[in-house]
Amino acid sequence: MRLGERIRGIEREGRLDPAVSRLKRIAARIPSGAVRDMLHGVQIGHPLHPVAVHLPIGTWTSAVLLDMLPGDHRRSAHALVNTGLLATLPAVVSGLADWSEQGERQQRVGVVHAAANGVGALLFGASSLARAGGREGWGRALAVTGLGAIGLGGLLGGHITYFRASGANSADYLVDLVSGDWHDLGPVDGFPEGAAGRGDMDGVPVVVVRTGQSVSALLGTCTHMGAPLAEGEVVDGCVRCPWHGSEFRLDSGAVAHGPATASAETLQTSVVDGRLMVRLRTPEE
Repeated sequence: MRLGERIRGIEREGRLDPAVSRLKRIAARIPSGAVRDMLHGVQIGHPLHPVAVHLPIGTWTSAVLLDMLPGDHRRSAHALVNTGLLATLPAVVSGLADWSEQGERQQRVGVVHAAANGVGALLFGASSLARAGGREGWGRALAVTGLGAIGLGGLLGGHITYFRASGANSADYLVDLVSGDWHDLGPVDGFPEGAAGRGDMDGVPVVVVRTGQSVSALLGTCTHMGAPLAEGEVVDGCVRCPWHGSEFRLDSGAVAHGPATASAETLQTSVVDGRLMVRLRTPEE
């Protein structure tokens, strides 16, 4: 059996659910609003967690490499181990925020991912203590073992990110399915006033919001996990995702609140003889 299939077996392991529930209670303590948006990565336009993990992984890998090189690199390696330990907090909290908004399969794998990384961090902490006490041999051995645990955690994180596409833009591919021509969505007064309505453009869902003489349209799939935005609410000039509450501005598609980080694709609109016409915006528009 391939390793990927073994990892998929974790997704079906119901015995992990109590741990998932406990971790969810911890995640619920993360303040909503600006704090969660920052941890999700709304301001940078993609998830923060993959960026945050680079520092601890990089410093710990560098420390292990220094341990293997000839010469006296004890102080430098110890400093790198401690730097990685300090850098774990933003990596952990940003990962926890993202994990709390994912599906059951991802969350089960995520628990094991967190456990492996937690063991790795503890081993590097023990390595730091051993080095501080002059037990360099133990410090090196614990660091190598810790890096192995971190590698396992990274493997599981890769499964969540790439196989299950958590954190990826779930709606990006839709742009390539639609021609650049104008599309007739039907009578403009057939869409509800001040609420989300559903349209279709080359088989691609569109969410339409009509407010007086103004009409806004976006591709109708949430970029976070693919929810139908036409089933959401219109709140303060935004359409709110019905699944996880992400909000997209109607005028620009920009993310007002996460967990989504990628903007929704806005459409150019025109009303011709009472019918709503839409098309993809060109790069210049």
